[in-house]
Amino acid sequence: MISAGDFRNGMTFEFEGQVFQVIEFQHVKPGKGAAFVRTKIRNVITGGVVERTFNPTEKVEKAHIERKDMEYLYEDGGLFYFMDLETYDQTPLTADQLGDALKFVKENMTVKIVSYKGNIFAVEPPTFVELMVTASEPGVKGNTASNVTKPATLETGAVIQVPMFINEGDMIRVDTREGVYMERA
Repeated sequence: MISAGDFRNGMTFEFEGQVFQVIEFQHVKPGKGAAFVRTKIRNVITGGVVERTFNPTEKVEKAHIERKDMEYLYEDGGLFYFMDLETYDQTPLTADQLGDALKFVKENMTVKIVSYKGNIFAVEPPTFVELMVTASEPGVKGNTASNVTKPATLETGAVIQVPMFINEGDMIRVDTREGVYMERA
């Protein structure tokens, strides 16, 4: 058990049957009345963000979120298969469990599977990935003077904005957190 007065950014806890992560917290001591902790917390299962105040002595149960490295193998009939790198066990996940996490992940790439009490609720791709551009309009001469971009389709099927000098067949580095072009690979 941890008290609300011990909250830190990134800490996960159980509250009212849900699992939350602290995004922001602030200890407030008003001139009159008791102190309190103002927080902004995210439900790790649904992704919803809520602002809530806690009494600093209020106790909550600490939640242990497990992150495990697994390798994405393949997709078959709507199921996406991941292999545990230690035990070689394969785990199938549905598209609902993944969301759009596989937008920048190709086969044989290592990802982090995030679970709580054995229930997988998220897949975290690597922060930076190198992917090939499979479709892109050719750049028009004279458009390179300013920061002009064009859409490009990557080998995973994702479409991002890239500079005009990027062509089909080029390998590029992508930041998966924001889905943006970083540099040529």
